[in-house]
This record gives sequence, structure tokens and C-alpha cells, in this order.
Amino acid sequence: MSKPPGPGRPAARSIAFGAVGMVLVGSSVAVSRTLTAAPLCTVQAIRYSMAAVILVAVARRLRIPIAAPRGREWLLLAGLSAAGLVLFNVAIVRGVAHAQPAMIAVAVACVPVLLGVLGPLMQGQRPRLPVVVAAAIVTVGAVLVEGAGHASAAAIAWATLALACEAAFTLLAVPLLPRHGAWGVSVHAVWLGAVMFAVLGGITDGPAAAARLTASDLVAASYLAVLVTVAAFVLWYSAVAALGPGRAGLITGIAPVAAAMTGIALGSRAPDPLMWAGIAVVAGGLAAGLSARCSAPGPGYARPVISSPQARAAADDGSVNRASRALATRAAYGSAAACSPQRLKNMCDHQSAYSWYRQVRARHVPE
Repeated sequence: MSKPPGPGRPAARSIAFGAVGMVLVGSSVAVSRTLTAAPLCTVQAIRYSMAAVILVAVARRLRIPIAAPRGREWLLLAGLSAAGLVLFNVAIVRGVAHAQPAMIAVAVACVPVLLGVLGPLMQGQRPRLPVVVAAAIVTVGAVLVEGAGHASAAAIAWATLALACEAAFTLLAVPLLPRHGAWGVSVHAVWLGAVMFAVLGGITDGPAAAARLTASDLVAASYLAVLVTVAAFVLWYSAVAALGPGRAGLITGIAPVAAAMTGIALGSRAPDPLMWAGIAVVAGGLAAGLSARCSAPGPGYARPVISSPQARAAADDGSVNRASRALATRAAYGSAAACSPQRLKNMCDHQSAYSWYRQVRARHVPE
């Protein structure tokens, strides 16, 4: 019989979700290079429009509810789409025009450190030193994998913007995930991104830009829509919701490794000792950060009896400690009245249990 994950250990499934998402992102570099001559905003608008339709169709098929944004959630989603989708793509394209691609990739490789520090702060927690140190190790490994590059002042500015946008893609989703979940955040971010790119495409590329796209451009856009947008977005946000932005940020170090391995497979890059050393460093950082234990449960922690159907269903989800998620579900449904939100946070041995509590309350318990 398999044992539930121990206290403070993120579930292997959540780590696998994030890893697969980053592999898809990293392996898409070769596909993205085929679009360098295509009208940027127009092809991105087509990509995200296709992805939005697919996301909505699959969510309905799987009967996953997609809640409408409300209040400040619109601002968070607009910022996520504008920074994480639109500005990030523009910064990458413009940055590569002023510097070697490796230099831009090295800047983006600093994302684990940003998420390791800013992610916990956004959740009202202190950054955890083991995770921050592991993030720095992963960043060093990613830099070794990508190599160095020369750049002008303009390229450094674009690289810094790309780094900030990549971090915003995750950080702005953190307040949204408890209520909307990975599917809801992905759907709203993608359709907003499609609208933004469509408007920009009409201004910069012209209304007839879509007619200039070749068959290979449309194939590449379809690949990016299905795998790098639909699949990778849902997988990534699922990992962030379960692991928290700090630990999930470590997994972004897999993307440059996947890009390098894809280059070797396609013959566009030759393996070298520095690259293999970088992969080993990334692996070491991931192992150190993802295996670090969370803080011990607060006083009075007791493993709850899983009695209600909702609690049993939650306990079957391996993304957090079973007992913690069961306790969170029972509290959300009112069957554990003594568990106030603050006490629940103190008792649960994984932060995502409290996020689950908030999500269940928002979706299934009337105000």
C-alpha cells in the first residue's frame, strides 16, 4: 500500500505536473524559431485564440466549472496576460535583436530566485532559506546550460523586462488560484491575451497580416496552442497551486535543460561538458529544494478522522498531505466548526491545504 506524502513533502504528482509543463515550454524553443519571420502579434493572437477555444471545450467536457472574475480579479488577470503573455513575448523578440539568445535565456533563468523570495511574501510568509538557496543553485545550473552572451544596454533592459514578466506570470496567479483553480486562471489569462494580441496585431501588423501566414506558421502556432499553452499552462498552475510559488519556481530550471536537449536531438546544438555540468547542478538544486521539509505543524495538531464523502474524496488527491486536505475540506463544509481559518493554517502541515479550504469555500459554500 502506498503511503501518503509525509509532512512538508510536496506530492510527486504535483512536481511531475510542473516538470512536464516546463519540458513542453523548453522544447518549444525550436518551434518558436520557425516563426521569426511571421507577424508576431498576429500569429500570437491566433495561437491564444485557438488555445482559449480548446481550454473552454475541454473544461466543459470534463465538467470543470469556470468562475467569472470579479472585482480586483480582473486587474490581476489583465496584468497577468499583459505581462506574462504579451510583454514577455515582445521582450524576447526585441531582446534577441540586440543580443545573443543565450544572454536573454540567462536573465530568464533567474526566475527561481525571484519566485523563491517574492512568492512567500505574497502569501504573507517569510521566504524559506533552503528554498532560496536551492533556487540560486538551479539558476547557476541553468546559466551553465545556456552559456553566456554579449549584450548592449538595450538588450539588458529587454532581458530585465523578460525576467519581470516571467515572474509576473506566476506571481499574479497566486491570489487567483484558490478561487479559480488552474483551469480558470488558464482560460481567463489566455482569452485576455488573445484579445490583447489581436488589438496589437491590427495596429502593428496590419489587418491583412493573417493572409501572409504560411502553412508552416499555422502548424507551429497550433503546436504552441495545444502543448505550450493549453497543456503547459494547466500543468504549471496546478503545480503552483499545490506546491506554492516558491517551490514551484525551482521547477522552471527544467525549461533550459529541455531546450538544450531538444537542440541536441534536432542537431542544432552539440553537447559539451559545461552543459552536462549545468544539468547536474540543476538536478542537485531541484533535489535539495523540493525535498526540504516545511515547518512543523503547530501545537495541538491531530490527524482528523476522514468520515465525510467530501473529506474522503479530498484525501484521495495526492497533491497535499491527505490528512491536511481532509481537515481543510471538513472545515470548509462546516463539519469541523472548531477549525477557524487561522487555526487551520496553524494545524495543517502544508500551505496548499489552506488554499484548498479557500477554494472549496468559494466554489461550493454559499456566503
